[in-house]
Amino acid sequence: MKELAIYGGPKTLQDGEVKNWPPVDKSDEALVLDALYAANQTRGKHSLAFEKEFAEWNGNKFAVFTNSGTAALHMGIAGCGIGAGDHVLVTSYSWSSSATCILHHDAIPIFVDIDFDTFLIDPKKIEAAITPRTKAIVVVHLHGLCADMDAIMDIAKRHNLYVIEDACQAHGAMYKGKKAGTMGHCAAFSLNQNKCLSCGEGGIFVTNDENIYNNACKLWSFGETARPEQSRDFHAYALGWMYRNNELTAAFARGQLAKYDKYFEMLRANGNYLYENLNGIKGMLQPYEPEGCVHNWYNYNLRVDFDALGISTDVEARVRFRDAVCRAIAAEGVNACVWQRFILPEMTVFRAKNAYGNGYPWSIPGADEGVNYIPEEFPNALRYSKCHISIVKTLRAPNGLDIAEKVADAVTKVFDNINSIDPEKILK
Repeated sequence: MKELAIYGGPKTLQDGEVKNWPPVDKSDEALVLDALYAANQTRGKHSLAFEKEFAEWNGNKFAVFTNSGTAALHMGIAGCGIGAGDHVLVTSYSWSSSATCILHHDAIPIFVDIDFDTFLIDPKKIEAAITPRTKAIVVVHLHGLCADMDAIMDIAKRHNLYVIEDACQAHGAMYKGKKAGTMGHCAAFSLNQNKCLSCGEGGIFVTNDENIYNNACKLWSFGETARPEQSRDFHAYALGWMYRNNELTAAFARGQLAKYDKYFEMLRANGNYLYENLNGIKGMLQPYEPEGCVHNWYNYNLRVDFDALGISTDVEARVRFRDAVCRAIAAEGVNACVWQRFILPEMTVFRAKNAYGNGYPWSIPGADEGVNYIPEEFPNALRYSKCHISIVKTLRAPNGLDIAEKVADAVTKVFDNINSIDPEKILK
């Protein structure tokens, strides 16, 4: 066994071997330069074209280009008519925006535990979380894997709930032949630099429902009923924010979307290589791709199996060991990290129940009844947050199977040397 790089041994992947994300070529440059020299920099041909192209690519009737995935999520909340004091169910483990978008419109997040194997909201636990005030479910397709949408949509139909897909990490991911963002009442995608489809910063809101679309557009642009490319009277008809994006970013998004199917093919091949070649390693649990799902491998998530390794049951000791393993993988040249260390119910804004001062929106009469954010009520989310390691961006284009093979070698090397992992040395 070779000595780990964290202890001075040879690295598996050398500096500069993994190419940067996203790849940029002359086609991106031509589009961005066209936008740069155009007369209209705010809402012109590239923004409108990107909306049309994305809707056609993903299979949606309506699409609105926004300045972030968070904005698109907020548009979903507003589009579905969620208001002050309403309850919205959401997974207990995700990026903060999955839940804070609910607060943006004065509604109350109600958390649901995850399924430990998929890392996604557990449909079997949804109905117990529904309250008389529940109006919607934010379903997060976390790390590029679609949630169990058949089960979720069945629950939503029986309880008359809207379903908002948080597809911010799920571009191209599939569930039983359907793309992420086409199964709920509306959906949000992020185009941040970390995402599989990137334009630096941005997002896109999609829906097939014209009423939801119109309501979301009001929020997107100052509360107006007309979009900037239409005839406007500049009157605010509803609560309005300013979530538009610009032409330069739209042009870059168009260039990246035109190549996304190729990127997706490469990412799938790299992720599948790891999936097939990291099986059977003692002390490591692989990610899980359920039958009928197509993962986009936004993040490739490993989990440390503490029980198999005989690691102390002390939570702090386990977390330190996980962190040391993660750092050892990163030292081999793999972009590995702990993606999110805590669950959403542990975040201060929810524990304090105070988003806008004076306890608002929880202080709305009747809104806080029965609402508790006790982390121990979400055991699977807590467990996952303390054992996972994310491999990010390393598997994306233009990196090919040669890089995936070395990533597999790096992970295998660390777990082959797992008995040498000493958190006191590595985390000092």
